[in-house]
Amino acid sequence: MVNDAFTFAIQGISFDEDYQPSDNTRITTNFANLARGEHRKQNLQSALTMINNRFNALVHWDNPNADRYSVHLEIISVEMQVNGQGNRFPCIEVLKTNIFDHKTNRHIDGIVGNNFSSYVRDYDFNVVLPEHNKNKQQFSIPEDFGELHGNIFKSFINSEVYQQNFNKPPVICLSVSDSKTYLRTENQHPVLGIEYQPNESSLTESYFKKMGLQVRYFMPATSVAPLAFYFIGDLLNDYSNLELSSTISTMETFQKIYRPEIYNANALAGKRYRPNLNHPDHSITQIVYDRDERSRLAKEQGKFAELHFIKPYQNILEQWSANCVY
Repeated sequence: MVNDAFTFAIQGISFDEDYQPSDNTRITTNFANLARGEHRKQNLQSALTMINNRFNALVHWDNPNADRYSVHLEIISVEMQVNGQGNRFPCIEVLKTNIFDHKTNRHIDGIVGNNFSSYVRDYDFNVVLPEHNKNKQQFSIPEDFGELHGNIFKSFINSEVYQQNFNKPPVICLSVSDSKTYLRTENQHPVLGIEYQPNESSLTESYFKKMGLQVRYFMPATSVAPLAFYFIGDLLNDYSNLELSSTISTMETFQKIYRPEIYNANALAGKRYRPNLNHPDHSITQIVYDRDERSRLAKEQGKFAELHFIKPYQNILEQWSANCVY
């Protein structure tokens, strides 16, 4: 492993009904989107209630009243400096789940990761990719697309800061792609549910692979569509049922809010499943979420990363990434 050019620092803030996004939070992030506007407190209360109800439904053993556990969420913001120079740049934001057992009055570690936000990813998808395909008749991907971002992520996961604060690698949970078809398999996990396999790989899979993450797709019990789980190691054996349930309950809730056409559909995914963001037969949650603003701000944040991180340190970043080995 090469000597790292980055110094990382993390800070955590509780995601609860009183949460207020900080000035340097990526405001396209799911939780920040919910925490703004006149309905902010109702949004947060409703989302947290959904998470707790879903968790207790998943963890139903020794839980006859479906109220034994509460899931507490912490927003983990990661900042970095390049060679100790200049101001810290807000590079990554994830969620950490924590479980409280009301029966035993015990706090139980959950999983770090879950949601994943990154300014550099915004730069890749909203600056690099459109510029590369400008005036081209056929869409293509730059040869080194996502390599810098992937190396930054791996550098963070291998840093002392990460090792001191988290005892397991992250698990990131995303929605399925509406451009792929997913086929149901015979494999079934007691919490993750039924495994699906895509008919082909996606750009997202390729991008996360450069971060050192592999992916598997599972549809938990009573869910209506599979979720994508990105992980390092052995997803099924490295994490407890409680840990996995905390990720499912958290991220499925977010998906129901901003991907209701898929995750709040009124029909179950079949053996051969093609997600459809225009699917009319779905239910809407009573939570206000601005998807159009989220897309617009992602472009602005990509430009921010270009201006404040990529261009000022371009030579250092290119040299470091080219020689980075993990």
